[in-house]
Amino acid sequence: MKEPSCDEKEAVERVNFIQQRIVGDLAAEENSGQVHTRFPPEPNGYLHIGHAKSICLNFGLAKKFAGACNLRFDDTNPAKEDVEYVDSIKEDVKWLGFDWGENEFFASDYFSRLYDYAIQLIELGKAYVCDLSPDETRKYRGNLQEPGRNSPFRERSVPENLDLFTRMRAGEFADGSRVLRAKIDMASGNMNMRDPVIYRIAHVEHHRTGDKWCIYPMYDFAHGLSDAIEGITHSICTLEFQDHRPLYDWFINQLDTLVKPQQIEFARLNLSFTVMSKRKLMQLVNDNLVSGWDDPRLPTLSGLRRRGFTPESIRNFCERIGVAKRNSMVDVALLEHAVREDLNKRAARYMAVLRPLKVIIENYPEGQVEELDAVNNPEDESMGRRKVPFARELYVEQDDFMEDAPKKFFRLTPGREVRLRYAYYIRCERVEKDEAGVVTALYCTYDPATKGGSSPDGRKVKSTLHWVAAKTAISAEVRLYDRLFSDPDPAAEKDGEPFTKKINSDSLNVLENCQLEPALAAVASKQTVQFERLGYFIFDEQDSDSEKPVFNRTVTLRDNWAKKAKAQQNQNRKKK
Repeated sequence: MKEPSCDEKEAVERVNFIQQRIVGDLAAEENSGQVHTRFPPEPNGYLHIGHAKSICLNFGLAKKFAGACNLRFDDTNPAKEDVEYVDSIKEDVKWLGFDWGENEFFASDYFSRLYDYAIQLIELGKAYVCDLSPDETRKYRGNLQEPGRNSPFRERSVPENLDLFTRMRAGEFADGSRVLRAKIDMASGNMNMRDPVIYRIAHVEHHRTGDKWCIYPMYDFAHGLSDAIEGITHSICTLEFQDHRPLYDWFINQLDTLVKPQQIEFARLNLSFTVMSKRKLMQLVNDNLVSGWDDPRLPTLSGLRRRGFTPESIRNFCERIGVAKRNSMVDVALLEHAVREDLNKRAARYMAVLRPLKVIIENYPEGQVEELDAVNNPEDESMGRRKVPFARELYVEQDDFMEDAPKKFFRLTPGREVRLRYAYYIRCERVEKDEAGVVTALYCTYDPATKGGSSPDGRKVKSTLHWVAAKTAISAEVRLYDRLFSDPDPAAEKDGEPFTKKINSDSLNVLENCQLEPALAAVASKQTVQFERLGYFIFDEQDSDSEKPVFNRTVTLRDNWAKKAKAQQNQNRKKK
């Protein structure tokens, strides 16, 4: 038998278990040979990178099998929902590169139909109005060790239940005074099947239906039936809904629905150094621990977009981590690698000095400015070249100079020669200091014969520095964003320590008076660029103005956290 090629093996491995299920259904001519998926967010917060995995999966499967994917908002809890969240979700899905076309729906579109379904359940003797308080309901429900007890209202007659439910709909009763429950099995080992609540009273205005309704369906009731109404064939959700599947199927099987979707669960995305709980993200926003839902340190798609992540890098990341049946932790370094890999190919290079130190080239003509040739991206010649102004006074990074340098420091130090990127060799001759002894300027000389960065006599230098001409530089604010948490698993609240105590104190450093080459003035607001030797950055359209442009760091050029971890390991070994 012929051994499969590497490409063939990779193709087999990429066919995840959900795809295999769909292929089997198509072969069995299930669902009339159709594949119809949906992405069903609740509009009670902003989408995050975990939702991106679901978006890519649902829209990707629909595309792969020539099907359709709905965008449906499961808006059954008006107290926590807002049009702001609806709009942000639409923007995020489109930004990721997916289009739902005319397939935009809301669970609230089906409120009348869901109400009719509830009436059917009552008429079938499968639902009843219960007057137990929330606390009493919990006590009657039992626990994993003890079965539940039947509500004293469980055997109400069908006419009485219909009358009470109709009056609930009419607004006769106060919030929390009554609920409609499914009549299933209070002794079930699955807690979700112990007569779950399917309607509750809530005199709250809905963002789409206004005050038309004062009773609202519970998520578990509305979700599966909305799938059935829309003709969804494969209801793909995360593992926490696995125990809800029997309930999902129970509702659909009791009622006359044309389509019976099958629920398939996959492992949600858990990312290290990150919290993925919408509740925790909202706490960070509401407690002003971040600047908002689009804070570039958050894993929200709006935050990642503002930080300069590309939709291509996120889609590639979701493809690489794949779809699994078991929950696990994914290293955030994989996401950062996907971003670097994508930006390395597409990002134009520029020079910027974040912590400026002035350099005065004493033998360069005063007042002269020459334009030197620079490559926009060595990975893509089609991106062309640009001109960079060079003059007598420049800025270099403070970290690129040491007066008393150790043996392995190869950058600027008195008496040493280095190369300036695209320009000349320069030698540091002397330094200028203030009264406190802090170096304020370097006086250097340059070799005119080394234009372009090479020496005609073949002499070599060990370091190449980026720089910016002082006369033409743009002054800007640069924000150095990093991981929001210093703990790999901040959500695990060990020893009672809340996750908010694990915030990385260096997750944001703001640098004023950074000096940028003038070409950056024309950079498009949503185009991520590389500051040579420093990392990838994006212009922050929201906080910039004509006097002060702001740039956000997307990601460093290398994984600094891996370097820190290795250094810490070495230090621990020495202690032992």
